[in-house]
Amino acid sequence: MSRRPLAAALLLGIVVLFMAVVPLTMAQEFGTNWSATFFPSNNLTGIGVPVTGINGLNFNWGAGGPIVNGVAVPGIPTDNFSARFTSVQNFFAGTYTFTISSDDGVRLYVDGALVLDRFVGRPLTTDTIQQTLTAGPHTLTVEYFESIDQAVLQVQWALTGATTPTFSGPTPTPGPTATPAPTSLPPIPGGALTATVIRASVLNVRASPSAFAPKIGQVLRGQTYQVVGRDDRARWFLIQLSGFQGWVFGYYVFINGNEFNAPVVSDFVVSGNPAAQSPTGVVAMSEATLRLRAAPTVNSAQIGRVTWGGTMAVIGRTRAGDWYQVVWKGTTGWVASAWVEIVEGSINSVPIV
Repeated sequence: MSRRPLAAALLLGIVVLFMAVVPLTMAQEFGTNWSATFFPSNNLTGIGVPVTGINGLNFNWGAGGPIVNGVAVPGIPTDNFSARFTSVQNFFAGTYTFTISSDDGVRLYVDGALVLDRFVGRPLTTDTIQQTLTAGPHTLTVEYFESIDQAVLQVQWALTGATTPTFSGPTPTPGPTATPAPTSLPPIPGGALTATVIRASVLNVRASPSAFAPKIGQVLRGQTYQVVGRDDRARWFLIQLSGFQGWVFGYYVFINGNEFNAPVVSDFVVSGNPAAQSPTGVVAMSEATLRLRAAPTVNSAQIGRVTWGGTMAVIGRTRAGDWYQVVWKGTTGWVASAWVEIVEGSINSVPIV
């Protein structure tokens, strides 16, 4: 066989194998290489401030002004600002579910067509829409505005129904696959508060409201369960499964009503968390996916990644309080304090280092 047919056969085999192992339900994506223009108004007017190199629209600015790539956007006020984000992302062919959380208003355009219009003042709300896309690059545009108080913007998407191309040639022999056993769906009483998994393909169910608690089950994207309780912050929810109850982190589910109507059945728990043995007794929970840095500066090396909802021992802080020294999965590093919440202890008891 000549080199050219051999190379073509190898390429075909790789493509067929890739299509065999890519699941139809993909993980949530924030996208990469976004660019933005921020405006000192809440209606996309005024002198714009450009920002480039944004890896994902995953912002929780709290009551402060916009910070992107670890740097405050210059000339943009804390309240009454807006922004337009654009990117070109590559997609497989199929139907995608876009999940957008915002406080206050947001619009989404796909290839210039307006597909979601929630450009109105409102508290933190999550919207989901479905779009069928062809394979290849598509242009996404997100328009956002902040009025007063809390500022949040998170834009994600996941492939929920793929179109599988047909290839000629040999069919690869499938190997063994490790598929998690989903928890069966128990009946739900009429009018009950429910939680539907929307931000994870597979969501772990915990024995207590903590990321460090033992895993006692798994639920899958799209499954709905009755909510029978919550923690005092409405971050974790106790759901009714078949024959037992377990805890899921609220970021990954959609609650069909007011989540605060669920009864409080547990406070924050750090069961099994090494942070509970912290010399300071202070525990923080991340409110975004964070870079763990070697030093308290955005220019230092990244030495880890703290997952959304992860809990950490806080063992030090900078004098300005803008960085916390933490222990995350056995590694000591620094995280920006703007993206975490102290959930146990007092930050004032943590030494300045």
